[in-house]
Amino acid sequence: MNFNLLLENLTNPALLFFVLGIIAVYLKSDLEIPSNSSKFISLYLLFAIGFKGGQELSHETFTTEIGWSMLFGVFISLLIPLYTFFILKSKLNVFDAGAIAAAYGSVSAVTFVTAVSYLESHQLSLHGHMVAIMALMESPAIIIGLLLISIFNKEKTTSINKSSVIKHSFTNGSVLLILGSLIIGYIANAKQAEGIKPFTNDLFKGFLAIFLLDMGVTSGKKLKSFFSFGWFPVIFAILIPLINGSIIAVMSSLITDDITNRFMFSILAASASYIAVPAAMKISVPKANPGLFLPMALAITFPVNITIGMPIYFLIVQCT
Repeated sequence: MNFNLLLENLTNPALLFFVLGIIAVYLKSDLEIPSNSSKFISLYLLFAIGFKGGQELSHETFTTEIGWSMLFGVFISLLIPLYTFFILKSKLNVFDAGAIAAAYGSVSAVTFVTAVSYLESHQLSLHGHMVAIMALMESPAIIIGLLLISIFNKEKTTSINKSSVIKHSFTNGSVLLILGSLIIGYIANAKQAEGIKPFTNDLFKGFLAIFLLDMGVTSGKKLKSFFSFGWFPVIFAILIPLINGSIIAVMSSLITDDITNRFMFSILAASASYIAVPAAMKISVPKANPGLFLPMALAITFPVNITIGMPIYFLIVQCT
């Protein structure tokens, strides 16, 4: 691995604010971001990345490569929950296995946003169609996770309202906002769009740093109880994302030669949802333990991806 690249990522201000949030919890500080402010920042990040993606997409010509890329993204989100479910089921109950598999098959918008910032630090820019692919990858994994729970659930008293959760997986706020912003960015007049560029571009990294501070505080609060589940969830949350991201970093060369697209595919495969999936599971699978799958995605996989994952995936796409 290029250790200069790793060091550069470890000293990224956004990551350091995430670490500060965890430290604040262990020091029993009263530091916290008000919930309304945190929600606004998360909405802002989704809006900004969606709108910028739409603007980039408006300058792209739809090609066969873009079409195959979209299919490849959906394929990833269907495949990952299928194989991870059976690994998880060997140690956990069906409900937790299905929820965690869905989380790891789905994507993390915040990891995606952090990866965009990582690309920009290397003077590379995101292609707009990758935002659309991210949005497409949210729902299939949730549906697969629910189907697996339904098939392997032996408790006949526990039923899943499939129509409700499928509808929610397509209409939850994060998916709707990023898709809506993408469409608006795509159709917006370029001259008029320049008027909000300072808001969508110049403020982006500052808001990301504050949001990751909040994520650090949230993660720190969940870590203590999470470790009571033993080492299996910890090892899974570290290794599976690195394996997924590395394999897709190589496989993506079959779809595209573009380094930025391949890097983003690896990030999408490596990330785990801690917004859309928990919301869906709360509605349909209340027996799934959020104290397990939330810390796995947020407190373990997320920092692993933004510290050692991104340099590894970036190195792979450069060398293959």
